[in-house]
Amino acid sequence: MAKVLMKGNEAIGAAAIKAGCKYFFGYPITPQNELPEYMSREMPKNGGVFLQAESEVAAINMVYGAAGAGARVMTSSSSPGIALKQEGITYIAGAELPCVIVNIVRGGPGLGGIQPAQSDYNQVTRGGGNGDYKLLVYAPANLQEMVDLMQEAFDAADYYRNPVMMVGDGMIGQMMEPIEFKEGKSRFELPAKDWASVGTKGKRKPNIINSLALDPAELEKHNQKLQEKYDMMKANEVKYETYNMENAEVVIVAYGTTSRIVRNAIIDLKEQGIHVGLIRPITLWPFPEKAFDEVPADCKSLLSVEMSMGQMVDDIKIASNGRWPVSFYGRAGGMIPTPEAVMDKVKELVGGAK
Repeated sequence: MAKVLMKGNEAIGAAAIKAGCKYFFGYPITPQNELPEYMSREMPKNGGVFLQAESEVAAINMVYGAAGAGARVMTSSSSPGIALKQEGITYIAGAELPCVIVNIVRGGPGLGGIQPAQSDYNQVTRGGGNGDYKLLVYAPANLQEMVDLMQEAFDAADYYRNPVMMVGDGMIGQMMEPIEFKEGKSRFELPAKDWASVGTKGKRKPNIINSLALDPAELEKHNQKLQEKYDMMKANEVKYETYNMENAEVVIVAYGTTSRIVRNAIIDLKEQGIHVGLIRPITLWPFPEKAFDEVPADCKSLLSVEMSMGQMVDDIKIASNGRWPVSFYGRAGGMIPTPEAVMDKVKELVGGAK
């Protein structure tokens, strides 16, 4: 199949439609505005519905309604907008409804700026809303991977009856790359949506979609059921990539577009006689703890490289379990790490150039 050159936000929309998305509810915010713009134009052509809500809060609750009716539904936003959606997201998780949420991350905190960042890591991996719940979180490094994971995101949402989040920084949304829309078979055996609230036609009792449980024993039982589902995700949905791990003196952990910058640094460092490996989480939650079993025992240090102030460091420390010291290099507020700066940090850790 021929490749087509597309902007990131538009490629996300095209992949969602191809994955069977029939409803999109959103509200404009930079740097993801091309995505709802694309959906407003293309959804009606493909038998779907686009609606620009009056706010992010309204949009996520419209997602709740469509998901409760069994539809494939998506919303997108950027950092402050995702923050506004958190109450709806925890309601959706509590009601066990499938949907896909796209977060094209910009710098913060607060209203922040419109440049790319990875400073929503804690928000997307720790919940963000109230209660004990988890999202399956993908963090692709390029547009092809984003497109390839979109079908899986919708399938996983349906399979687990849980919201799935796709996270990319502002560069992912704004860059242009050649994309191939591949045909692939789902690895999930998707169950019938017999839980959906679609009318009874007098043949059965109504399905109740709800996240309220006033009986604490009942609510505890529900939380235990959800935890069993999250444990299944931990067992089955972890994705990661490793690169150049053999004889690595330093292993860098980086995700998304930052991992591409790091890879360039690793190639240049190798030419200077410094061996550096890469662990690239593709799922931010569940975090790929087993990837750290591939780190050489005589590795000098792990290095987290992020477009944040070090939000992934705690997960790296937990996963490495004290086997290696953990260092950090990052830029924030929309500033992007350079390969040269990453190289300088690595040389500092190994004691200078070889």
